[in-house]
Amino acid sequence: MSTEFLNPPELCPTYGWSHVVTTSGGRTIHVSGQVGIDSRGELVGRGDLQRQTEQAFENVRLALAAAGATMQHVVKSTIFVVNFQSEMLPAIREVRGRYFSQERPPASTLVGVTALAGREWLIEIEATAVVEE
Repeated sequence: MSTEFLNPPELCPTYGWSHVVTTSGGRTIHVSGQVGIDSRGELVGRGDLQRQTEQAFENVRLALAAAGATMQHVVKSTIFVVNFQSEMLPAIREVRGRYFSQERPPASTLVGVTALAGREWLIEIEATAVVEE
């Protein structure tokens, strides 16, 4: 399996994400959007974006582990944030930085949305990983 993380000099600098990730070979794992819900089905951090972000990333990690992967195998993530404002970005970046490699971060998209499926959910994170067979 081969994975390449690319940041062409013709594109803007990145901050914890890669412009392009290529893979060949391996098994692809798709993780559904994870939110700030713990194993008991309870919301963690009601009204607290950082706590919900921590729980959502931890849930992604646990989902990947169930499929035999780690956060280092993630090649693409998508983050949905309710009523996103730029001042929310540092908290999200800080948590994301604990889970993803700073040298080889996945391609990533952050989307501001008006709502998620759960009324009190503030963030949802989905991921795609590729592991060697």
